[in-house]
Amino acid sequence: MSNDKDKAVPGPPGAPAGRRGRRAPRRATPEYLERAALFYLERYASSSENLRRVLRRKVERSVRAHGTDREAGFAAVDALVARFARSGLVDDRRFAEGKAASLHRRGGSARAIRATLAAKGVPAQEIDAAVTGLEDLSADPELAAACAFARRRRLGPWRRPEDRAEMQSKDLAALGRGGFSFETARRVLQAETPEELEAEYGL
Repeated sequence: MSNDKDKAVPGPPGAPAGRRGRRAPRRATPEYLERAALFYLERYASSSENLRRVLRRKVERSVRAHGTDREAGFAAVDALVARFARSGLVDDRRFAEGKAASLHRRGGSARAIRATLAAKGVPAQEIDAAVTGLEDLSADPELAAACAFARRRRLGPWRRPEDRAEMQSKDLAALGRGGFSFETARRVLQAETPEELEAEYGL
């Protein structure tokens, strides 16, 4: 009987398989790093800094497995990321705008979105622009996100009416942990129905 642990894990083209299907670390040559970067970008959107971190981890594995030069590897990564940025293969503004819009649709507060983008290494000015750009999606993007958050978690007006009073404090705390202000959370939780929120605030 086959075991999932024995299955090979997909990797960049040309990467050799190691024992038990795990791919052995490759030497972090400039050519390999470029193939690895393109393979990663085919699968994931990325900021420049996030791509740099991914590739630097490959350099570190190469250093441990093969004794390759860390500084030379890091220099190759920096040159590659800079070239990809010039060509538009990585674009911090485009990444930030797309990620912010996606998180917003799922109920991400401005604070949560800022934290996520910062963790991905997006520059502060691009984070500011992406969060400001959410105003194009809604007249009140923070309230719209709070409603999406409450809808996904079935809080407030998305609860059964008989449960709302008992769960109000927990719902308020959940919205607070999600990064929403007390005032925004209060507006969501005081609505009688989702339709009331839509009618009152034009969501």
